[in-house]
Amino acid sequence: MKRLTISVNGKLAEQFDQWAAAKNYQNRSEAFRDLVRRELSEGQFVEEPNTPCVAVLSYVYNHHERQLANRLNELQHHHHELIVTSQHVHLDHDHCVESVILRGPWQAVKACADQLSSQTGVQQAQLHTMPIGG
Repeated sequence: MKRLTISVNGKLAEQFDQWAAAKNYQNRSEAFRDLVRRELSEGQFVEEPNTPCVAVLSYVYNHHERQLANRLNELQHHHHELIVTSQHVHLDHDHCVESVILRGPWQAVKACADQLSSQTGVQQAQLHTMPIGG
């Protein structure tokens, strides 16, 4: 293992320590390693679009939106080779949240997620990706 030394201002150091404590890190080093791993993995996807990954796409939508539930369902079936599973939850009378787990080449996973989240009536969407292996 190599030792790195960094300097940050007091406020940033305090915020980092609070973040690390809230995440239950035992020390700054492990917290910093995880941040670096996360940032580097994002860059890996851009440089190598066929990097195998697993991802979770979560989105909130209004199920009264014209044919939206059907469109989302059809898109999920169209991408059955990428979608491992999905979960649907009723939030209130009008809104639902779905979480979809995807697995495949990053570029294909990202394209599928973009298609789902860009449908008219999807109000919020967030994609979390992680490379597989390495």
